[in-house]
Amino acid sequence: MIEVSGQINAVRRKVGERVLEAGTARTSTISQVYDTGVDDLWDAVTNPERIPRWFLPVSGDLRLGGRYQFEGNAGGTIETCDPPKSFSATWEYGGQTSWVEVRLTPEPDGRARFELEHIAHVDDGMWGQFGPGAVGIGWDMALLGLSIHLATGESAPEQVGPDWAATDEGKEFSRQSGEAWCAAHVASGADEATARACADRTIAAYTGAEQ
Repeated sequence: MIEVSGQINAVRRKVGERVLEAGTARTSTISQVYDTGVDDLWDAVTNPERIPRWFLPVSGDLRLGGRYQFEGNAGGTIETCDPPKSFSATWEYGGQTSWVEVRLTPEPDGRARFELEHIAHVDDGMWGQFGPGAVGIGWDMALLGLSIHLATGESAPEQVGPDWAATDEGKEFSRQSGEAWCAAHVASGADEATARACADRTIAAYTGAEQ
């Protein structure tokens, strides 16, 4: 059993904007503190043998300038890499290109914080229709997988993969995540009715519920 509310509450979420050369972009930032050090956390999120234990199988050249591909999901180019502090990459999926930046920071108690910022152009139709939850719920699931892997050493996708997402527990996780991203959207200054409509569409898409 997954402690759904506990995991949702352990995560910080923030929605914002960033100005890029091509114009204004929306940002969705998610972070969680884990009971491990920065070096182990860096290995967990960059080692191609460990990444599938909490996220997805990955192939390619995982180094600066290299191309990567997640099985059945996004691919891209690794644009920056500063071990064990940070890396960034393009996130190319469905004909759209966005960017992810990952930052690891030590906590005073010896633990480490994982923070991921997903950056997408405002003209991306997905944002207008679904808001930050479009990518946010998926990243919430990834952080859940990372939590399980770091706590147990086991392969999280076997426990919280697509089959789990279709269970009542998995749907409740998506619902609570969607609500949390809705709150972050409103906190960023978005119109509350707009944020609510985006969240309802996103939650329905993830849970299979009819609107």
